[in-house]
Amino acid sequence: MAVSSTFSGAKLERLLINSCSSPSASSLRACSLSHQQMKAFSKPNRGRKALAQRTGGVRCEVAQSDAINEGEKLDPSKASALSALEQLKTSAADRYTKERSSIVVIGLSVHTAPVEMREKLAIPEAEWPRAIAELCGLNHIEEAAVLSTCNRMEIYVVALSQHRGVKEVTEWMSKTSGIPVSEICEHRFLLYNKDATQHIFEVSAGLDSLVLGEGQILAQVKQVVKVGQSVVGFGRNISGLFKHAITVGKRVRTETNIAAGAVSVSSAAVELALMKLPESSHATARMLVIGAGKMGKLVIKHLVAKGCTKMVVVNRSEEKVAAIREEMQGVEIIYRPLTDMLACSAEADVVFTSTASETPLFLKEHVKDLPPVSSEVGGLRLFVDISVPRNVGSCVSDVEGARLYNVDDLKEVVAANKEDRLRKAMEAQAIIAEESKQFEAWRDSLETVPTIKKLRAYAERIRVAELEKCLSKMGEDIPKKTRRAVDDLSRGIVNKLLHGPMQHLRCDGSDDRTLSETLENMHALNRMFGLESDISLFEQKIRAKVEQSQKIVEVGNLTISGSNGS
Repeated sequence: MAVSSTFSGAKLERLLINSCSSPSASSLRACSLSHQQMKAFSKPNRGRKALAQRTGGVRCEVAQSDAINEGEKLDPSKASALSALEQLKTSAADRYTKERSSIVVIGLSVHTAPVEMREKLAIPEAEWPRAIAELCGLNHIEEAAVLSTCNRMEIYVVALSQHRGVKEVTEWMSKTSGIPVSEICEHRFLLYNKDATQHIFEVSAGLDSLVLGEGQILAQVKQVVKVGQSVVGFGRNISGLFKHAITVGKRVRTETNIAAGAVSVSSAAVELALMKLPESSHATARMLVIGAGKMGKLVIKHLVAKGCTKMVVVNRSEEKVAAIREEMQGVEIIYRPLTDMLACSAEADVVFTSTASETPLFLKEHVKDLPPVSSEVGGLRLFVDISVPRNVGSCVSDVEGARLYNVDDLKEVVAANKEDRLRKAMEAQAIIAEESKQFEAWRDSLETVPTIKKLRAYAERIRVAELEKCLSKMGEDIPKKTRRAVDDLSRGIVNKLLHGPMQHLRCDGSDDRTLSETLENMHALNRMFGLESDISLFEQKIRAKVEQSQKIVEVGNLTISGSNGS
């Protein structure tokens, strides 16, 4: 039966209170789960096919008839309320027990959304715990994580329902950013389960970055785990996913060396200069950067990344250089005005140029009178010109003791490195496919955990009961050694009997058994031993959701009381 949209959360709560007012055990049993369900199922079931005739419906009818058979007398209004709740439970139970919770990623990245939108959606690291708590407070979200960087804003969730979960998260994103839902939907991407797993693995490996194989994103994924470990909603599935993503990122970089080789003009300029210098002089070579704009700043960053701790920067004004110096803590950056350019060049071994000047800064007549450089750096002064128009005239290459490299020279390095990285990316995809399979096998194995626990508990109850019978017949004066021997015997028998069923409940990718076979075995054991895994799993999901909400409220209250006290 489809549930009417008139069943709002407040109305459902009143119905639950009324229908559970009777103190009888059967009434409590019939209502205990429904009260926990109220929050999760208070949304209307629009556009979904009715599910009342499935197994869940039969279970609900039995629960209701039990209450009547035990002599409980309900007035018509209460009976009607209970009936409505049981119908609600019927329509939802099958979806939430038969349909496994989904891992979903709702994201916007540099590939799909403009920076103006990403800026509004961005969540600072300090706010990640609050965001996770709010996301897990949504009706259909069990777990959550936030990956927010300059190039992407991605929310990973475990959703009880894909459609409803995505809807709730998108509305939450709209509320927190002020961006209309329609606009977010226009630029977002949605990935589910295996596709979501593959995506975070590719992100962690640097395959989804603007610069293929860049390493900063792996550090950012690690930070998600570090921050999330102390947060209630960063649960087993999401935590396992991100930890596995870190493993994938490390493995890809180690086995393919995908991060090696420059793939941008600025990084190629630095790489080329270091290639031309003797390796022994990398730490001592005198570096000069002319121009502190975007490209100049990137050159400085790449020099620092390569271990350079001192350099001179020539620029029209000191403001930009001061900002770079502030950002690059621990690096000696010396500012010189543009009028000192030739004097600074005379004291430099490598000169990087990246200004917007439309006329050359260096010609043959400027360079030929510069003093020669030390043989320790190869005896050649290197000019690496990454400007368009060029800052260094081609005639400089005619000067003895000088070597000139321009953008065209660098493009060859970049192209070669990009081609190499693409080859390595294909190798990385093979690693990701292998690791995705392992993660899915681990997640599949979680499906049978409740049954494994229940079967062990069932066997243990029987063992303990029969052991007590046996020991009582043997008398009270049994030696401890004998008691221990009988106890060990009973445990050994139970473990050996359970070994076969347990093996057929495991689905960790170590054998050829498929998930469907494992689930068939699970359902067979449930039927044989009356473990009622389906309804139990349903109860576990709802109970976990309620407990999680309570923890979030408690944390919020503590925060409020702490702030009031201060």
